[in-house]
Amino acid sequence: MPEAQLATNVAELLSVDAEEFQAAVETDTEVIKEELREGTFDNSQAIVGFEYEFYAVARPDSDPWAGVDDAVGTLRRVPRRLLSLVGFEKELGLHNAEMTTSPQPLNAHGLNAQESEIRGRLAAALDCTRPEGIDLVSDGIWTIPPEGESAREYLTDSVDDNGIRIATNMSDAGRYHAMANAEGTTDAGMRIEAPNVSLSADTVMPESLITSIQPHYQVPQAIDLPEYFRYAIRIAGPLLALGVNSPFFPPDLYDEDATAEEILDDGWMENRIAVFESVLNPPETPRREGKVRFPRDLDSVSQAVERIATDETIVPMPVETGNRFDDEFAHFRRKHGTYWRWVRPVFGGPTRSEANARIEFRPIAAQPTVRDSVAFLAAFAGLLESLPQVEHPVAELDWEVARDNFYAAMQNGLDAELQWITNGGEHTTETKALYADLLEHAAEGLRGRGLTEEQVETYLWPLRQRARHGITPADWKRQQVADRLDDGDDFEAAVHGMQRRYIERQRDSLIDGSFTDWVDDR
Repeated sequence: MPEAQLATNVAELLSVDAEEFQAAVETDTEVIKEELREGTFDNSQAIVGFEYEFYAVARPDSDPWAGVDDAVGTLRRVPRRLLSLVGFEKELGLHNAEMTTSPQPLNAHGLNAQESEIRGRLAAALDCTRPEGIDLVSDGIWTIPPEGESAREYLTDSVDDNGIRIATNMSDAGRYHAMANAEGTTDAGMRIEAPNVSLSADTVMPESLITSIQPHYQVPQAIDLPEYFRYAIRIAGPLLALGVNSPFFPPDLYDEDATAEEILDDGWMENRIAVFESVLNPPETPRREGKVRFPRDLDSVSQAVERIATDETIVPMPVETGNRFDDEFAHFRRKHGTYWRWVRPVFGGPTRSEANARIEFRPIAAQPTVRDSVAFLAAFAGLLESLPQVEHPVAELDWEVARDNFYAAMQNGLDAELQWITNGGEHTTETKALYADLLEHAAEGLRGRGLTEEQVETYLWPLRQRARHGITPADWKRQQVADRLDDGDDFEAAVHGMQRRYIERQRDSLIDGSFTDWVDDR
């Protein structure tokens, strides 16, 4: 889209009357509540779905037109025609691509269909991108900027078009650009706050550093959503600790006076959490209390609807409606798009028969392989099947403790001291006991959906190995960087060397391998 047209579109978005928009949202909430009373959002069984984000990097060895100066692993912008060709959706940055799977029943066939769809579509996409010198990478954060640019330049470059700020490397989705031009108490922070990292921008483009996976679980009875939600936020910390995968930023984003030793000592294991919160939360907001935050428990399904409806609006955008069932509450759906919680309820469905109330689980970074990513889908779904059925006592873990677990996992991964209550009622901070209980209940939930013991262990094995050996992708990355520093590399060379090794290992294992195959690199 031409820059001038994009600026015009953004200006039109900003002209929407906030009070009229909110009035429409409130009308929509009554529609949803009535449908909830009628049982429209109930399902005969649990359903699962998945969102999977990638970033693109240069792969010169597969591009016959690549110049000799092209470097493997540097960030690449994905041509829009290519994104359309491979059937992926555009995301925030020009280097991003996103896949959304078709919802499937939670059973052996449904989980297999999820994994097969991911593998099939990803393999087809790579068949299209690799001949053009582009790889799609499954990771939590990128660290090597485009050739000839710094990460700081790439993330902060913008232009002013008749008073509208446009990020140069952002996709043409108007809502992203509108956030940089909104005025009010809910302005996005547009900065990064993390140990030894300082970055300020004029747009929300710094969020494009990070990529994630997002499992979805549709609850059978919408009225029970608060109970499932209570368990979902208590397993968030432990699952996050298993999945940490963003311990380093691009080296040029670190403060000039920060040493490699300080960066390693002070660094967090999942910087993705800090990036999302600091870029999108207003600067004056106390940490952990902005729009992007760990959510509170729900008292009722109606309260879930109200929380979304009354959440502060950054940009009240125009809404187009069609013939979908959830177009009956289209303004509410639009409002939900900026209801940023690490675990959040969702109400939707293209038809009345497909209407659903689901839980979207957002803490986990994209993982080194498809198998590892699907392991989190299986574990999350299995836990939400099992824990409510057995009335697991971890539901009584104080909300403040669950929140502290989450941020401790963000900072320290599997080295965090997480609090848990086992099925026997024992309070523990012992990692082995926590994961033995957690993963056994994930397995029990999957067995209850008809999976064989072999199938259950196949899905959960990658996570069992991480818990057993205390090795996450973030641990692997930190060890790679430390080894390179010991061998005499400077910090930038060490981080870039680690990242290229990550990409190299992923090329052979992304679709058919597992992160456990990488452990010998340590």
